Amino acid sequence: MELQDYWVILRKRWLSIGVFTLLGAGLAVAASLATTPLYEASTQLYVSVKTGDSSSDLLQGSNFTRQQVTSYTQLVNSPLVLQPVIEDLGLEARTSALSSRVSASSPLNTSLINVTVTDENPAIAAATADAIAKQFKTVIADLETPTDGGASAVKISIVRDAVAPEGPASPNLKLNLALGLLVGLALGVGVAVLRAVLDTRVRSDADVARVTDTSVIGVIPNDDDAPEHPLIVQSSPHSQRSEAFRRLRTNLQFLDIADRPQSIVVTSSLPGEGKSTTSINVAITLADAGTRVALIDADLRRPSVAKYMGLEGSVGLTTVLIGRANVEDVIQPWGNGFLHVLPAGQVPPNPSELLGSLAMARLLEKLTEMYDVVIVDTAPLLPVTDAAILSKLTGGALLVVGADKLHRNQLAESVGALETVGARILGIVVNRQRRTQSDQYAYYDYTPTPATSADSGRTSRKKRKNPSTGRLPQVPESTSPTAVSGPTTLWPGDSLSETQLKDFQRQQAQNAPQHQRPNS
Repeated sequence: MELQDYWVILRKRWLSIGVFTLLGAGLAVAASLATTPLYEASTQLYVSVKTGDSSSDLLQGSNFTRQQVTSYTQLVNSPLVLQPVIEDLGLEARTSALSSRVSASSPLNTSLINVTVTDENPAIAAATADAIAKQFKTVIADLETPTDGGASAVKISIVRDAVAPEGPASPNLKLNLALGLLVGLALGVGVAVLRAVLDTRVRSDADVARVTDTSVIGVIPNDDDAPEHPLIVQSSPHSQRSEAFRRLRTNLQFLDIADRPQSIVVTSSLPGEGKSTTSINVAITLADAGTRVALIDADLRRPSVAKYMGLEGSVGLTTVLIGRANVEDVIQPWGNGFLHVLPAGQVPPNPSELLGSLAMARLLEKLTEMYDVVIVDTAPLLPVTDAAILSKLTGGALLVVGADKLHRNQLAESVGALETVGARILGIVVNRQRRTQSDQYAYYDYTPTPATSADSGRTSRKKRKNPSTGRLPQVPESTSPTAVSGPTTLWPGDSLSETQLKDFQRQQAQNAPQHQRPNS
């Protein structure tokens, strides 16, 4: 992972990181409030040695004192010092318990000893520290007394008495809060990075590039209303999702111009990735561009094309394959006449055998001669082998990948299944990709404004003039309602007159593809 990847993770997971940080701070505050306050009281001792008046004697005494101080600090926690203190103060504690609350230290290169006592009661802490200092003096005097009974050369002086503290030494709320914030932040970042590393879902075209070198020829943005409006190109032609399908159409039209496929299988790895809606919308966009398109519902297990497009689906592909009808009898026109749909028909008991039969191959050959493009919607790759069989019979396969639904290992398995049978993978379409405001170009919108309506068009027409003559453009009207007028002069946004609308519809009817159908 690069530095940019970590920044993307932090930007994407900032909410969970913030939750962990606040949780760490909350736990630190709760622990501090639940902890019993402890108070510290300290006393300070000075160690000196009685020596001669010469400088050498003073130097030797100073060196001796510094060496002995290290040993004296170890004696402060000894039972020899603490047991008499417990008896004098009447403490209900053992020597080991009191020793854990007593500490002694000596600053570097000094003859001072600092004795600190911690207790829940500040007064007891101060009294205990003073009692330890007095008992320590007695113990050292006894230990340093010469064997001949003379006076001890070591002198212990109390230079600072213990004072009952006003505030607790622990817990330190500010310190604990800072530590809690740091720990929570580190834990949040760690969890976010771990989730990103362990997350194998395909969420964008970058994730596809990690699995295969196959080009991503289309990215369809997510739309929460897509299940309710599957024919988005028809229901909302100016939406971002519709424009994405038109970009996919353009990429398909310029795909391998030298060997452009006339038949395309549209499939996915798993159910629910949007292969059927992709097939339908791509077919509609191709037909809108004047391409003669045949859409075949070859998903003989869960057919859905007829339901989405509002067509009769009781007869269709299976009826043709078993020889009970000709394709011209069951294929149905849809839309502007350039799109014809062949439903799946009845669900057979042997879908794979029917799709891999000679009859299916001959049907595809016949339809490719009748139409410019044949789009075949088929079953997913991983559950069944129908798509792999059809991919070999057609010009190639278009693999639809559902963002946030498919894992990278599943995508690799699907690509491997197509490559195993020698199928040609035309490209990958990432469907339902979610984009946030931080994504580049995520919210670019270029939908028509209300100025393109008929009323505003008539209003704006009054203000527009011919750039060459300075006059308003004249729209010729035909004298006969049945005559087809020539090219009309219209400004963008102007509405057709009733006569021009009839002329346009008649031109469309004359240019519509003619199919051979038996006379009824």
